Amino acid sequence: MSETIRVLITDDHPVFRQGLKGLLQALGVEVVGEAENGPEAVRLAAELQPDVVVMDLHMPGGNGIEATRTITRTSPRIGVLVLTMFRDDDSVFAAMRAGARGYLLKESGAEEIARAVRAVAAGEAIYGPEIARRVLTYFTDMPDPRRAAFPELTEREREVLELIAQGRSNAEIAGTLFLSQKTVRNHVSNIFMKLHVADRAQAIVVAREAGLGESTPR
Repeated sequence: MSETIRVLITDDHPVFRQGLKGLLQALGVEVVGEAENGPEAVRLAAELQPDVVVMDLHMPGGNGIEATRTITRTSPRIGVLVLTMFRDDDSVFAAMRAGARGYLLKESGAEEIARAVRAVAAGEAIYGPEIARRVLTYFTDMPDPRRAAFPELTEREREVLELIAQGRSNAEIAGTLFLSQKTVRNHVSNIFMKLHVADRAQAIVVAREAGLGESTPR
């Protein structure tokens, strides 16, 4: 960025604030203020309008999650970069829900912190390597809602319903799943009975409301 980035540091440890301030200033970042708790960060952010608030999470006198939520709601242009020692999932996702654009651990290196400040100032979202892995693992391990839908159906019936939701005929379903058309008709009848629907059209509506029919099965 060509313009100087203006940063507000929020942390309850004066020594850490001074160290971070020196680091950022050495890299050409302007530190416009320091806060030692959440409420003070909210007040100074409104007054100073920095580009980035570097925010610790757990501080006496007011936590960083509430401060982040208030700052991002009242001043959306200000980016919040969480810099904390807490790496648990609850803290990470609470900060994300509150509107933080970045999340780093205090053990991060100087260049990583500086890069994150620049990214957040530019409107990007950035997470340290360990936090990024946690976020990726969380979303990768999330159950497929389509699998959670219709637990009364067998796996084969769910496959048939997926194809029904795609608008496939019984003949097309039989060809796709390598079944006889009689077997497909039996599956379709069972699906109608279990889902309490009268016909194919109703089955399609119910299935699509649950997210089925959006992709072609392998």
